[in-house]
Amino acid sequence: MSTTAVRPPASDEETLDGRALRARSMRLLGSLVRPVARAVWGTALLVVGSQVALVAGPALVAYGIDSALPALRGGDARPLWFAAGGYLVAALLGGLLTAATVRTSARVSQSILLDLRRRVFRHTQRLDLEFHERYTSGRIISRQTSDLDALRELLDGGITTLATSTLAMLLTGVSLALLDWRSGLVLLVAVVPGALVTRWFQLRSVVLYRASRTAVARVIVRFVETMTGIRAVQAFRREPATAATYDGLAEDYRANTARSIRINGVFDSSLTLIGNVTVAVVLLLGGLRVLDGGLDVGVLVAAVLYARRFFAPLRDIGMVYNSFQSATAALEKLAGLLGHEPSVPDPVHPVPLRDVRGDVRFDGVEFGYGDGPTVLPRLDLHVPAGQVVALVGETGAGKSTVAKLLARFYDVRAGAVLVDGIDVREADPADLRRSLVMVTQEAYLFSGSVAANIALGRPDATREEIEAAARAVGVHELVASLPDGYDTEVDKRGGRLSAGQRQLVSFARAFLADPAVLILDEATSALDVPGEALVQEGLRTLLAGRTAVVIAHRLSTVMGADRVLVVDAGRVVEDGSPAQLVAAGGRFAALHDEWQRSIASS
Repeated sequence: MSTTAVRPPASDEETLDGRALRARSMRLLGSLVRPVARAVWGTALLVVGSQVALVAGPALVAYGIDSALPALRGGDARPLWFAAGGYLVAALLGGLLTAATVRTSARVSQSILLDLRRRVFRHTQRLDLEFHERYTSGRIISRQTSDLDALRELLDGGITTLATSTLAMLLTGVSLALLDWRSGLVLLVAVVPGALVTRWFQLRSVVLYRASRTAVARVIVRFVETMTGIRAVQAFRREPATAATYDGLAEDYRANTARSIRINGVFDSSLTLIGNVTVAVVLLLGGLRVLDGGLDVGVLVAAVLYARRFFAPLRDIGMVYNSFQSATAALEKLAGLLGHEPSVPDPVHPVPLRDVRGDVRFDGVEFGYGDGPTVLPRLDLHVPAGQVVALVGETGAGKSTVAKLLARFYDVRAGAVLVDGIDVREADPADLRRSLVMVTQEAYLFSGSVAANIALGRPDATREEIEAAARAVGVHELVASLPDGYDTEVDKRGGRLSAGQRQLVSFARAFLADPAVLILDEATSALDVPGEALVQEGLRTLLAGRTAVVIAHRLSTVMGADRVLVVDAGRVVEDGSPAQLVAAGGRFAALHDEWQRSIASS
């Protein structure tokens, strides 16, 4: 028998250094880009073609003014037709290529985002309970919403804008230098304050953007946690306090956003000023040279056009930097989430479970959660096929831990949990889930119809089979009385149904799945007396003819078991039938006496 130890949870993204984070992020990005690599190269070629076409415009204007117009006065119209036609073709080609760039880059970005969104959902779904109990739902939602939105902002236009702007500046500068090196020198000098302003903006904006990302994540987490626990909030009249906390977080987000807007305003105004001054200097110096006959008028016009279009890309580069920083942080968090390895891995060579009888054995099992203390010091337990075993004991005694190990929500530190002699760590996961079903006190119902919730374990079940399962556990009349019968939509978590009704629906779900082994973890703990009567009737039908492990505080549920185990500190201290344990006068007998007194006094 294997004795695989539970691996500690993978390190979260906050525990890695910057180099490791970047390396992991780049690996993730590379895996996302590889499937669309051809489209990426095609987009790059479209960017180059569109910028070459657009940068040719001012040069054609210079040719038209300085060469085509004089030729026209001499009776030769061909140069003017060439200049005008070339300018029109360049403008049309630049526009078409730019439109094609937008379409192609959008397809690429959406393909990448779809791939990433699917990966995050599927990976998060397959992670074990240890991860989900440690990683708050608000953080997971933040990964699926704000972090993916940050990547979307960059991919939908940021990368294309960055490439287009950088290439536009390079081609504009080179074209102006080739056309008139003196005007190019003016542009080169103007680049210095432009670059300084851009760097100033980047250094300040990155701090504000990170603060904004943190602020919005806190807002999302607080909102999700409050809405998830809204019953407790309202029950304890915590609405004002939670609203005040949320208001403070929202105010932090607003203040950070306002500071970012102010920084953007200063940056945009500064670049506009530098650009206008540069154009004025080029026009002034060029105009003086035109008057002296040292510069053609067409070249001056082209120089002014080049100077005007040089600083707009620089502004775009500065703005994209914010998106880049935000997307980088988001990618690191997503890579961290995807880097978590399940502490309950699928077997490399799964063993099929066929015709499961339901013989369960805990063989020298030792277990503790994560790196925490040992919860089960050593458990040896045999549950023969078809036997109903009830576990009782104080809260924290280890009853639910036994159930979770049998369901393989966790793996043991030592020993083995066996079903029909097969270690659950080696069993085929699909077969294990079909053969073993766990029903908890929460009785979670998903949005959808009652029929769909009953058929959760067997989506291919017919309506007749669904109704038969409902009849078997005594919930058919209830469902039939609903507005749309089995097609009635349940609210979030089944809010339209009472606790007892939801539990009966979950029993019908388990009955339809027809597992060989059934685990009931406090399945009747939250029921009132009428609800308990209904559930107890359904429970008898559900347990008939199958192996069952029942965890319950209510002795009305326990007394119908074939065998009772009293658990204390992870050890079985009493073992026998309910009648034997009552007669023995131990802990179970004391619980039974207390139960009888409560019945007599009610």
